[in-house]
Amino acid sequence: QREQQWHDEQEQILYTFKEVEEEMKKEAVTDSEKRVFQELKNQMSELKEYKKKLMNALGEFLEEHFPLPEKNGNAKKKKYSEEPSEQLITMHEILEVLLNQLICTPHEPYVTVDDSFWPPYLELLLRSGIVLRHPEDPNKIRLEAFHE
Repeated sequence: QREQQWHDEQEQILYTFKEVEEEMKKEAVTDSEKRVFQELKNQMSELKEYKKKLMNALGEFLEEHFPLPEKNGNAKKKKYSEEPSEQLITMHEILEVLLNQLICTPHEPYVTVDDSFWPPYLELLLRSGIVLRHPEDPNKIRLEAFHE
């Protein structure tokens, strides 16, 4: 009877140790997962901050070097200075529209060119290879897919 009781106690102790071991394994996995998750979260916040800095720098660069033409004649060519600048969109907005179109609908990345696109900006983008015209419709352009 004593030996049987001792044997049962030993089995209970062994069972308890196995349960504790399983819990510790789960906690170890959870801790490593938490650590990896925290590292990814930190990297993501760093990337968001870097993206924000890049977008601000790009916006400042575009505002400084690619201003909209003004009615008072600051545009280089006379025929473009006659257009009201309220209808035109900035270079930054043109690039944003093209980028959003490429990301949101990659199967149809073309944007129809209208009067809001200032022709000198459009020509600059076309000549520099940043945008491409549609092969069949010259009134449509798309951002060059540099990521492919």
